[in-house]
Parts: sequence; C-alpha cells; structure tokens
Amino acid sequence: MSGADCETVVIGAGVAGLGAARELAAAGRDVHVIDAGACVGGVLQTSSRGGYRVEHGPNTLRVPGPLAAWLAERDLQGALRKAHPASRLRQLFVGGRLVPVPMGPWAFARTPLLSPRAKLRLLSEPWIRGAPEAGESVAEFIGRRLGSEAVTALVGPFLTGVYAGDEQELGAEAVFPSLVQHERDAGSIVRGALRAWRRRSAPAGLPGTWSGSGGAAGFARALADALPRPPELRTRVTALERCDSGWRLGLEGPGRDGLTAERVIVALPAHEAAALLEAGQPELAKWLRGIAYAPIAAVALGLDPAEVREPVRGFGFLVPQSEGLRMLGTLFMSQLFDDRAPAGRELAHVMLGGVRWPEAVDLDDAGLAEHATRDLDRVLGLRAEPEFLLGVRWRRAVPQPGRDHPRRVAELRRLAAAQPGLTLAGAYLDGVSVGDALLSGVRAARGL
Repeated sequence: MSGADCETVVIGAGVAGLGAARELAAAGRDVHVIDAGACVGGVLQTSSRGGYRVEHGPNTLRVPGPLAAWLAERDLQGALRKAHPASRLRQLFVGGRLVPVPMGPWAFARTPLLSPRAKLRLLSEPWIRGAPEAGESVAEFIGRRLGSEAVTALVGPFLTGVYAGDEQELGAEAVFPSLVQHERDAGSIVRGALRAWRRRSAPAGLPGTWSGSGGAAGFARALADALPRPPELRTRVTALERCDSGWRLGLEGPGRDGLTAERVIVALPAHEAAALLEAGQPELAKWLRGIAYAPIAAVALGLDPAEVREPVRGFGFLVPQSEGLRMLGTLFMSQLFDDRAPAGRELAHVMLGGVRWPEAVDLDDAGLAEHATRDLDRVLGLRAEPEFLLGVRWRRAVPQPGRDHPRRVAELRRLAAAQPGLTLAGAYLDGVSVGDALLSGVRAARGL
C-alpha cells in the first residue's frame, strides 16, 4: 500500500459513509471508517422513551430500484421493515380541516384540493408549448407546465415535507430531474414519462414506506455490522492533506494523532466537509460552503387517541404555509409501525422550523412543546395534554438544492477529481433522501 496505514479511509459514519464502506468492503478493499460521533448512522438515530420508539432524524425511507438492487446484492433486505398499509393515506391541513392527498385518478377527480379549472389545466399539460429554461425554480417549472394552483396546493406542501424548503428557491433540475428531462426529451412531462415507461429497464423498487428493524438506527447498524472492521467512533478528523503515500489525516481522539491512506472519501455534510478541506483545497471548500441547509426542530408527543377530536390515522399530514401554523407537518409513526408506542397510545412526530421558521431550533424543550401542542390542537382538537417525549434540533438538517445546483455539483466533482484519491459523498449531491445519500456513497466508492 505504498507505505500508507490503510488503503481507503471514509470520513463520516452516516448513511453515505456506510454505503461507501460497504461497497469497498464487498470489493475486497481495505477500508477504515472514522466518525466523531458516539454511534454510527449520523442523523439516523433512534431512542426509547417510556415505551415509545422515537426517531431523532428521518423517520422513513423509500426503496427505489437502484437501492433495492444494491440491498439485494449485499444481502441487506432483511434490515428493512415495511410500514402498514395505513401509510398510503397522506393528508394536508387545508382550510381548517384534514384533506386526503389524491393517490389515484378517481381520487384526483374528486379532490377539493384543486379547483375544476386547475384540474383541467393539469390535464392540458401534454399540449402546453414552451421550451425548458435553465435555472428554473420548482415554482417556475411546475407553474409553467401544470399551472400555479398545482404549485401552491400540491407541490409546495410536498416540498415542505421533503426539503422543509421554499418552492420559489429550490431548483427544478435538482428536485425534479426526471420531470425536467421528460420535457426536454418529449416537450411534455406526460409524453416524456410515457416514453420512458415504454423503454424502462431499471430494476423495480420496493413499493411502500420502509424503516429499519428497530428504527432508522437499526438500518444504520446493519450497514455497519456488515463491515470487516468496525467504524472508529469518537474520533474527529482535524486535518486532511496530501502526502507521498496519499493522504495524511490529523486525528483527535483517544490515543490517536494521525494516519495515512491512499484514498479518502469525505462523507460529511457540506459545511463540515468545507471546514476540513479549507486548508488544502480552498476552492473546493468555497463551493461546498455555498450549499444552504434548512434547520428542523422535531417534537415527539404521546397521545391518547380517545382524547382527540379528529382520528389519528394514516401517514400524517403536511401544512401549507398559507394556513399560518408554525408546524411543517406531523407524522403518525404508531400508525406505521407496531413498536412505536405503548398499547392504547399514539406517537406524533411534529416537525417545526425549515426555511419558514428557522428560529425554531433556538427554542428550549418547553418552547418547542408549546408550539407543537398548540398547532396540533388546532388540527386534531386535543382534549388532554399530550405527553412530551423528546425535542431534537438540527441546525443544518436538509440541503437546499438551488437553481444552480447541477452546476455546483459538477464543479465539486471536477475539483475533487483533480485531487488523486479524493472523492465526496453525501445528501447534498444527488438527493436528500436516505436512499439517495446511501447511493451517493456507493457511487463514490465505485469511482475510486
């Protein structure tokens, strides 16, 4: 190994770093994972509180075709647990009441979320002329193709749940790359989607909503347990610089001062990667620092289902900004998985903050509980005080891919490729979901 202590070091034991390490190990590579935290998984953390199982970060994940194929190849499908069919019911809080999100043609035709005129506008999409424009926001792209009412009534709330962001600022090419490509290929989202469907060759995904056995943290542990060498935790990488044998890492941890590696995968959030790379690769750090994040505060509340006016059912609900509530939405985790609440109780996971209210992360537990309870009361009609279980704050929770995001990612990859043996992985590159982040690590490993 040319005098290096190990072949490849992965900096970060979040899902991107674990995906990279698992891919390298499967290829027979010597890989060492280092993380400053006390446990693997990054934001995938799960804890038990008085008989409740509570997520600190992402609550669920989707399993699209590429991820399903990778999990099958690595014999990791058993690490997943499918949600109950109740997860198919998704709702919006609109006009002071919960309204189901239409999930099929008949439901779409009957939904009160869109006016008759807006529904006709949606159906006319294949005949709308107009060339795609580079750098469009989601609001501009969807408004041009599907009408402004579709933006405010459907797409805006959806982006609140996924990105905690603003459809006026999020970039269409980053958020809806396949829809933008459909228009480029066929002049229409619908015609492009039909054309892609006819020539589809990608592996099928796993339908429905999923989590790990034992919660999101259980999924992360399953990835780590498959590694030949356990990740080195409670060890911070303080410096990264080129040396004769590859890369020299300065370490801060029990009994550690440094090591060398032939190759390095930096699987950290963009701002942490920027701080690490600042001294040796300032241009790369500059492009990383330009990636914004939305903050999120989450509040876990235990409910007595007999003490609410509206029934607790389905996946949960999202709240459009026009409704004037502080909350972004609420997930009913006990409706999805059996082990999330004691018998006769429900677990509500209330999301606050985002770009709509970034100051939420500055509140203490009492403040978070007060806002979450007040908003939940307006939606469900609480007849009893909920049980406060946990308040979690992520100051940089979800990357916000803007209008220039594809160009930024291309530049990041160009600059990283100019440094032999260095590559990047993370949710800020090709998608913010758990699966997207994991696959970014897989792609980084294959690139090395």
